[in-house]
Amino acid sequence: MKIHFIGIGGIGLSALAKFLYNDGHIISGSDIKQTEITNDLATNYGAKITIPHHPDAVEGVDMVIYSAAVRPNNPEYQRAKELGIELLSRKEALKFILGEKEVYAVGGAHGKSTTSAMLASLLPETNALIGAISKEFGSNVRNYPNNKVVFEADESDESFLNSNPALAIVTNVEPEHMEYYEYDEERFYNAYRKFLSLAKVRVINAEDPFLAALDMESIKLYPSKEIHDIDFVLLDGEPHTRFTLRDYGSFDVFGFGEHIALDAALAILAALELGENIENIRENLKHYKGIKKRFDIVQNQPGMVVIDDYGHHPTEIRVTMQSLQHYKRLRNFTKLNVIWQPHKYSRTIDNLPAFVECFDGVDELVILPIWSAGELEVDIDLKGAFSRYKLLMADTVTKEDSVVKVIKDGHVIREYAEGLVTAFGAGDITYQIRGEA
Repeated sequence: MKIHFIGIGGIGLSALAKFLYNDGHIISGSDIKQTEITNDLATNYGAKITIPHHPDAVEGVDMVIYSAAVRPNNPEYQRAKELGIELLSRKEALKFILGEKEVYAVGGAHGKSTTSAMLASLLPETNALIGAISKEFGSNVRNYPNNKVVFEADESDESFLNSNPALAIVTNVEPEHMEYYEYDEERFYNAYRKFLSLAKVRVINAEDPFLAALDMESIKLYPSKEIHDIDFVLLDGEPHTRFTLRDYGSFDVFGFGEHIALDAALAILAALELGENIENIRENLKHYKGIKKRFDIVQNQPGMVVIDDYGHHPTEIRVTMQSLQHYKRLRNFTKLNVIWQPHKYSRTIDNLPAFVECFDGVDELVILPIWSAGELEVDIDLKGAFSRYKLLMADTVTKEDSVVKVIKDGHVIREYAEGLVTAFGAGDITYQIRGEA
C-alpha cells in the first residue's frame, strides 16, 4: 500500500512509518519543518517528504495516518477526506499495524522508553517500535523477518488499548495526560486495568500502589526486596548501574539510578518468561547503550560534561537529579547547573509544587519559556514560584565551541565552560543544548 503520514517528523509517527516500510509498504509524509527525522526518512526509507503540509501530498495514496497534533482543518486531512481515502489516527492505525503481531508491550508513567529499549536488547532478534532512539541500533525502529515486536505502549490517548499485547510490562502508574482523560482519575486507572487485562502475561512493579492493588495474575517484581547491592560505576568512562536481582546474580546496565535497575529488572523478568537464557540476558543487557535524550551525554570532556534529558514530569526530573548527583561525585565536579524548558502549560500548572521541589541540589537553575505543544498560553509566575533557587530566566540557550551560552533579549547572560550542565525538557531544548537550534 501507499501510506501517507501527516506529522511524520514526530518520534511516534516516524516509527510507525519505518515499521510499515519494513513490512513492504511505500511511505510518504509531511510536517511543518524539515528535521533530522524527516531527512532520515527521505534518505533511508525512500519517503517523499512534503514541507510544509500541502493538499497535493495525499494524491494517489491508499491510506493516511495522522498524528494527534493534526487538526481537521489540516489541508491534507481535508483533501484526503474529499478523495475518500481511508483516514486513521495514530491510535486507530495501531490495530492495523499490530493486529497480527506477537506484541511485547511496555507501558507506564515513567521509564517505558528505557524499559522498551532494554527489552529489545534482551530479545535481540525481535522487531522494535520505541518512542525514542535506541543508541544500540541508532533508531526508534528495528526490523527482523518475524512477527515478534517490542512495543512502547502509550497511555496518553489510550492508544495502548489498541496494541494487542501478548505480554505487558507496566513500570508504574501515575496520573498524567489528564487533559485527555478529562481529569477523571477513575477513567485513567481503568485504561491501565484494561491494558493489562488484554495481555496473556503481565510483568509489573508490585510496589507501585495502583499495580499492587490489582487482582490479576502477574509476574511481580518487589524492587526493595528483590533488587540488591545497587552500585553506580563508570565503565570505560560511561555511567552504569550494577545490581543483583533475586538469585540471578549481578547485572551491569547503562545509566545511573535505582530506577534504571528497576527498569532493567522488569525487562529481565519478561525476557526470562519468553524463554531467554539468564546468561544470554546478562550479556545482552551490556549491549543496551541508553536512549537518545535520556541522560544523553552530548559533550564529554575532563572539565565539562553536557547532558540532554527528556524528563518533563517532576517524578522523572527528581530521579534524574539523583543520578546527576552520583555522576557529579564520580566525575569530581563541583557545580551542577540545570536548564529547564517546561513542557505544556497544563502539565506545568498541574504539577507546579512538585516541579519546585524536584530541582533540589542544583547550583544554578535556568528556566526557558514554556514549550506550548499547541496549548493556549497561560500566564504562570515561574520566577516567583522558583525564587528559592539561584535563578536565571532566559529565552534560549545554545552551545558553541564546547561552551553553553544562555541568552536573554538577544544577549548572552551566562556562559558555562566547566562543570556539569544538564538540560531538561521535551520541546526543542534538545536541539538548543546541542547547538543545532
